[in-house]
Amino acid sequence: MKILKLILRFLKKLLIGLVGLIALAIILLYIFDYDYILKGIRVVYLTGHTTAYIDDIPYFDTHTIQAGTHKAIPKHKNYNAAKSTTILDETNKKLGTIAFLIIKNDSLWYENYADGYGLESKTNSFSMAKSIVTLMLGKAIEDGHIKSLNQPVSDFFPKYGEGMAAQLTVGDLSSMASGLNWEEHYSSPFSITARSYYHENIRDLILGLQVVTKPGQEFEYKSGATELLAMTLEKAIGTTLSEYLSKNFWKPMGMASDGVWQVDSEQSGLEKAYCCIGSNARDFARFGLMINHQGMFQGQQILPASFIRTITTARFETSPQYGYGYWLSSYKGKKVSYMRGILGQYTISIPEDNLVIVRLGHQRGTAAGTTPHYNDFFAYITESYKMLEQ
Repeated sequence: MKILKLILRFLKKLLIGLVGLIALAIILLYIFDYDYILKGIRVVYLTGHTTAYIDDIPYFDTHTIQAGTHKAIPKHKNYNAAKSTTILDETNKKLGTIAFLIIKNDSLWYENYADGYGLESKTNSFSMAKSIVTLMLGKAIEDGHIKSLNQPVSDFFPKYGEGMAAQLTVGDLSSMASGLNWEEHYSSPFSITARSYYHENIRDLILGLQVVTKPGQEFEYKSGATELLAMTLEKAIGTTLSEYLSKNFWKPMGMASDGVWQVDSEQSGLEKAYCCIGSNARDFARFGLMINHQGMFQGQQILPASFIRTITTARFETSPQYGYGYWLSSYKGKKVSYMRGILGQYTISIPEDNLVIVRLGHQRGTAAGTTPHYNDFFAYITESYKMLEQ
């Protein structure tokens, strides 16, 4: 009995000590402005995940991207007549694909959903949103809110008006040639990437960035560049990005349903523009169709064809994989441009064959050798063509 009492006393002291350490850790997180980590723990680890995931939208404040009159994408006469290939099935199963569709000649040719997801399921776009922000930049230029891709960011944020920063343009932000001191790091909870994902006010965080290398010289992928571009757009257009996206894309392109865009907080109301548009496969596919038709969707010119050609052409010879907001590749000599999210979200456009491929899911593949693309991306294209040949 005496031994039992000693054990219980020890366990009580241990428990009190652990509670004290946890309380101290929480206090320190708040003191040093790392309290966003607590939200990360709540949203990720306490829901059984280890990183951001496609269904995390309900855990964040959002703005609605209002849809208008629905313009249906017609079904092809051979809709779902072809069978998925063995390799495509294996890839989809391994990586947790929840939506896969092929649009051929502007008609739905193949469509498949898995794990309870369907036509109306809204999942996180992740970095596919970067491409959409660049499309919004094109509309802002067309509307006269922004002069051109060469307009200095300092016209909107004077802090970038001195030294090398004075050379920073909106086009540099879109093409990932910003020279900003942003570290694109996904595994560390203390990185600026993690902080921006969970912090409730990322405006000050972004404006704390410095231009440390000469802008406009080379490609270096930085999510912070897109966020600064979004803040520039917000100032230029005088409204929220969600409202501008709704007015100029969501409604005229006849999206099937409202979209949502995660914001840092209700109070700040800044869209997390480097990621986090919630929508479905068919509505993401409309952007692919617009790229195929040089800015036109179902007969309506959404963006100038010249702008589409610019953003889907590599800016730097040393970085042929990226234009302005769009990833670039090729398939058997055919030009491929695509939107890409970190968990294998893809909206792939192949204009030469009037083909659009959309894949949404839980994981992406591994790097394809020394290329900046991933093996699943190539698999989705290759296997789609095999299906089309059936």
